[in-house]
Amino acid sequence: MSTGKSLCVVFVWLASLVLAGAQSDPSTPYSWNLPKNFPRPPVPAANPMSDAKAELGRYLFYDTRLSENGTQACATCHEQARAFTDGRPRAVGSTGEVHPRGSVSLVNIAYAASLTWGNPSMAQLEDQALVPMFGMHPVELGLTHPGTALLARLNAEPRYGPLVERAFAPGEKLSTERVAQALASFERTIISARSPYDRYHNERDDAAIPPAARRGETLFFSQPLSCFRCHGSFNFSGAVTFEGPSTGSGQGGGRGEVEYHNTGLYNLAGAFSYPPPNTGIYEFTKKLADVGKFKAPTLRNIAVTAPYMHDGSVATLEDAIAHYAAGGRTVGDGSLRGVGHDNPNKSPTVRGFTLTPEQRDDLLAFLRSLTDEALLHDPRFASPWKAAASFQENSQWH
Repeated sequence: MSTGKSLCVVFVWLASLVLAGAQSDPSTPYSWNLPKNFPRPPVPAANPMSDAKAELGRYLFYDTRLSENGTQACATCHEQARAFTDGRPRAVGSTGEVHPRGSVSLVNIAYAASLTWGNPSMAQLEDQALVPMFGMHPVELGLTHPGTALLARLNAEPRYGPLVERAFAPGEKLSTERVAQALASFERTIISARSPYDRYHNERDDAAIPPAARRGETLFFSQPLSCFRCHGSFNFSGAVTFEGPSTGSGQGGGRGEVEYHNTGLYNLAGAFSYPPPNTGIYEFTKKLADVGKFKAPTLRNIAVTAPYMHDGSVATLEDAIAHYAAGGRTVGDGSLRGVGHDNPNKSPTVRGFTLTPEQRDDLLAFLRSLTDEALLHDPRFASPWKAAASFQENSQWH
C-alpha cells in the first residue's frame, strides 16, 4: 500500500471516530439491553459506563503492549471462542511461568460478587485489572510499576488519542487508572444471555433445547444432585451482585454472600489436604477449615471451557459429573494420592449420587444447552485490531 493510500485510510478511520464521538453523548445513560430476567450489573460511581469507554477497553484488552515483552494481551488468557478462558489446565504468563490456577471465564463477570478462585477481598474489576498487569506472584503480563513505559507505548499509538478523548475528556491521555477503568468497562459488557436454555425459558422457544436437556435441568435442580446449591441464580454460579429488582430467584439488588467450597478434589495426608500453593481461601484466612475451598464458577458456556476445576485437573464434563457422583475424587497413587470423598473440609452438598447412563446423558445435554454461540462469535467482543488491519488491507481508497 502506498504512503498516500495509507494516510487516506487513517484519515477515514479517524473521521469515523469523530463522527461516532459526535453521536455519543457521555452524559447519556449506558443502555445494557438486557433480557427481562437479567438485572442491571453494579457499576462504581467513579467509573460510569459508556460505549466509548467500553470500546477503548476492547482495544486495550487485545493489545499486546500491555505485557512488558509485547507477547501477550489480556485476550491471550481469555479467548472469546472459549468463553474468555484459554483451554489450558493452568494459565501461562508472558515469561513462560506456569500459574497455579486456570484462567477464570470473564463471561458475566460484571455480576460476580468475588472475582477470583480464592481471594475474598477481590471484588472490583478496576482493582483486579491491575493484578495481571503488575503482579509478580505469578508473573502474568509482567509490567513493572509505575508503568511509565507502558503508558509511553500506549500514548504513542495514534489510534488511542481519539478513543481516549471520547471515553474520558478532550486532551486526556491514558494513565494506569484510565487503562484499568476502560478494561473494566469492556469486561462488564461481556454478558451471556442467548444460550438455547435462555431462548427456551425467556423467549418460550420450545424447540430451543431437546427433551434430554429438559430432563437434565430437572436433575440439576433436584435434591439428590443439588448442583444448584453451588451453581444457582440466573448465572449458574456462586454469589452474584446486581442493581435493581429481584430476578424472581429470591435475590434482590445488592451483593450476595460469597461462599467457597471444598469439593473433595484432593485429600492428601499431612497438614494440608490440598497441594500448595492451591490451598484455597486458607491462603488469606489461615484457617485450616478453609483449606481446599474455592469459589464456584459460572456454568454458562461450560461445554467450551474445559478443562475444569481451579487447577484444570478434570479434563471433561463427563469426568466432572463422575467426580461429583462419587462425592469426591480418588487419586490412587503418586504424590497426590488420597480419597477426596473423605476430605474433612468437604462441602456437605458434595455427598455423591447415582445416575443411570441415560440420566448422565440428560445432565450433559442440559449443561451443553448453556452454551451461548452468539457470544462466542459476537464482533462486539472480538479484536478491533484485526478488524482495523483487514480494513486497511481491503480498502480501495487512493
